[in-house]
Amino acid sequence: MNKLVDLSVSNYGTTRQINYQLVVLPWGATEPHNYHLPYLTDCILSHDIAVDAAQRLLNKHGLHVMVMPPVGMGSQNPGQRGIQVPQGEVPFCVHTRYETQKAILTDIIDSLYHQGFRKLVIVNGHGGNTFKSMIRDLLTRYPDFLIAASEWFKMRNAKDFFDNPGDHADEIETSVMMYYHPELVNLADASEGNSNTFAIDALQEGRVWMPRNWGKVSKDTGIGSPKQSTAEKGKGFADAVCDAYVDFFADFIAVKDEDDLYTKGVW
Repeated sequence: MNKLVDLSVSNYGTTRQINYQLVVLPWGATEPHNYHLPYLTDCILSHDIAVDAAQRLLNKHGLHVMVMPPVGMGSQNPGQRGIQVPQGEVPFCVHTRYETQKAILTDIIDSLYHQGFRKLVIVNGHGGNTFKSMIRDLLTRYPDFLIAASEWFKMRNAKDFFDNPGDHADEIETSVMMYYHPELVNLADASEGNSNTFAIDALQEGRVWMPRNWGKVSKDTGIGSPKQSTAEKGKGFADAVCDAYVDFFADFIAVKDEDDLYTKGVW
């Protein structure tokens, strides 16, 4: 139990004694992940990575970070909420509107600001979530609150750690889940994660963007095969990602105000 860094298991008797210098907010989604991973995979992994990094930061630098409970309200692509598979329609995939996500983030920031906090890092675990416009809007109301957003799976190059990294419920998520929570993974149940791609080059290559219709690209809700997943691969990637967060958290905490975020003397 990490009561010093994890609010989901902490208590006021612990937190009242500590001057926390940074708040970390894991954010995920509620959606199916192939046949072998939990619906809350994005929440679980973003939370575990954040807590692991916060504990490492405390051990290495003596800096206190509090990780909030994960938010499970994610934005879904068309077709995800009502994706059709051979067995019928997939239940329990929840789409959360931009306005709802923004309201949640605003209420969290408002509460933390009132309590004297001025720095927050979002650790996102769901590719459909985007926070840039929300943060820009929030800064018009809280100009002295430094808010940064990240995606944990992009903190290191996955191709350096995995044989066949994919996109969803793939070798990356499965391996990291096997490392943190092997009891939640039954790889024998996993489907292949085969998927279709856009037929237009500009869309496939990312030069032009539009949301993918999940019912058109995946039959098992996964994109990318999880079959080569191992806990060892998950540990290697998680260690590298957490160490990257430790470096960023330490640098972000050292910033006194917004001026310190920028280089000096260029103009």
